[in-house]
Amino acid sequence: MIISISGKPGAGKSTLAKELAQKLDWPVYSMGNLRRQTAQERGLTIAEFNTLGETDSETDLMVDRYQTELGQEQDNFVIEGRTSWHFIPQSFKIFLDVDKLIGAQRIWQAWQSKERSNEDKNLNSLEAVLKSNQERVASDQRRYQKYFQIDVYDLSHYDYVLDTSRLNQAQVLQTVYDLVVRKLKM
Repeated sequence: MIISISGKPGAGKSTLAKELAQKLDWPVYSMGNLRRQTAQERGLTIAEFNTLGETDSETDLMVDRYQTELGQEQDNFVIEGRTSWHFIPQSFKIFLDVDKLIGAQRIWQAWQSKERSNEDKNLNSLEAVLKSNQERVASDQRRYQKYFQIDVYDLSHYDYVLDTSRLNQAQVLQTVYDLVVRKLKM
């Protein structure tokens, strides 16, 4: 089984992917981390890299080729990325939803504690994070529509949608883990 995790900014995608893979003793792949690393190598923030991607398809295509190959060559792993469900269509597709203010608060807290970096320049307030998230979602929608004719925020693409707004990390993990265990037993 391949589990792909997508969702809105601040919903807990990366945390869930890492913790779920650990609990299943499976490898985990993060397309967000791959994009952040590539952006950093180019001296860009992820926001700047996403904007570049609106005119330079290679910023997305390299990640998408990588995840397509993973889906063809491996099994039993967790992958976190907004387009992973599309490029690994046989995956069990999970979408994490979150209220936009709660998502921004989570990112703001992670930014302040230095758990996250390279998101955007001048994230000096919760309002700045909210604005950055809105711009990021809009950029995602433009890029993925332009290159793949998909809307990654259309919930009909997913097998399971979980709103994490009122859940802590442990509750999110347990909910998804229980679901995956049931699917594995089928």
